Formats: sequence, structure tokens, C-alpha cells
Amino acid sequence: MTNLLRGRRALLLRHRWVTFLLPLVVFLLLTSIEPKPEAATESSSGGFQWLSIPCEYYPWVYTAKIVLTLAAVVFVLPGYREFPFRVGWLAVVVGVVGGVVWIVVCRLDLEHVFFQPLLERVQLGWIIGSGARSAFNPFVQLGASSGCAWTFLAVRFLGLVAVVPVIEEFFLRGFLMRFVVDQDWWQVPFGKVNATAVVVGTAAPMLMHPGELLAAAVWFTLVTWLMVKTRNIWGCIAAHAITNLMLGVYVVSTGRWQLM
Repeated sequence: MTNLLRGRRALLLRHRWVTFLLPLVVFLLLTSIEPKPEAATESSSGGFQWLSIPCEYYPWVYTAKIVLTLAAVVFVLPGYREFPFRVGWLAVVVGVVGGVVWIVVCRLDLEHVFFQPLLERVQLGWIIGSGARSAFNPFVQLGASSGCAWTFLAVRFLGLVAVVPVIEEFFLRGFLMRFVVDQDWWQVPFGKVNATAVVVGTAAPMLMHPGELLAAAVWFTLVTWLMVKTRNIWGCIAAHAITNLMLGVYVVSTGRWQLM
């Protein structure tokens, strides 16, 4: 066991990118096989789902995704521990403000109001449609009084609040934004940025959230400010988790499952 742990640590030191990319790659690969709503399939002519799985199997696929992603997180945990853990009040403020902004932008459907006409002019209107989420309502699909519905909702919140913020922030701010600063990116102090890093810190998440382009642009720019201000990746993760928690509560309370 000791030799295995030493081997893992040596691997993470030799290939530093593994810490930041492996969990996200596992997550995205399994996301690619998740059942999608018919609206997404019809509107996303620029993409495809390579494995067709009936929508009723979504809870199983999503649960497997979270379990395997968590396994990847545990594997790279020594790399995460290189970043001192601290969360300040500013992260909480950014998380709450960001949550309000994200919900308001989505509620007003500003992506379709502003971005959709512009994208359609260049034959790229399908991009926003390709960001359609599963919109899986466990209380309808699994039964309102079913323990299965609440169990899956707990798993869904685990992914939304505890898994996604960690793997996205470590990839985006721990790797990508440092990578564009210097080729020896692992030597770039966290929080040090140039103009390219700032642009990438917003553009990349917009591509990862095509259904919420405007919300992503505003929110991730705000968290980049937090990153530069605090130079603390765990603060960015905390802000991300708070926003996602607010979004999840909003979805459950309003029934707008298309946002999850």
C-alpha cells in the first residue's frame, strides 16, 4: 500500500496536469452519454450524443458519473493539498451575489433575447440549444412520495455543490489560466494573470455553458476578480459551491428543472 501511495504521488509530481484534468475528463466523458431532452437533440445540429440511453436511466448514469468523478478526485487529492485551504468572507459574498445574478439572467432568458439573434445571423443559433440540460424532475419521473426521488436529489446536489465546483475551478484556474501565462504553468503563482488568462477565464466557461452564455460571462468574470483579489483557489471553489447551492434550491422550489 505504501508503495502504491508513493507511486501515485510520484505520478502526480511528474505529470502535474493529471491533478487538474483527470477529474474533469472523467466527468465530461460520462456527461456525454447522459440522456438529453428531445429539445436538445433536435436543436443541437452541431453536435451529437454518441450513446443513446433512455431518459429513465438518467439517475443511474448521473450517479455513476459522480461516483467515478469522486474516485478521480480522491486519486489526485495530494495535488489538491498543495493549495492551502482557507475560505474568507469575500468568497461568501461573491457566491451569493453571483447566485442572484445567475438566477436573474436565466429567469429573464437574456441569452435568447440577446445572443440567439446574433448567433443565428452566422448560422450558429444551435449553440445555445446544445446547452440544454437533462431537465430531469425526480418527483415526476420517480414519484413525488418515493424515497428514490429524494435519494437521487441528494446525489444531484452532491454533484452540483461539492463535485462540480472543485473539478471546474481546479481545471480552469488551477491549470488553464496558468497555462496561458507561462509554459511552466505549475510555477505560476495562483492568482497571477495576464490579459490572455482573463479572457480565457471567461471564454472557456462560456463554451462549457452554452445554454447560459451571458450568465457564465458575468459570473466567471466575477470569480476571476475574486481569484486575483484573494489568490486563493478554495475561495473560488466556495463561491462556486454557494452559487450552485442557490441555483439548486431555486430549481427545486420553482420547478425550473431545465436549469439542472
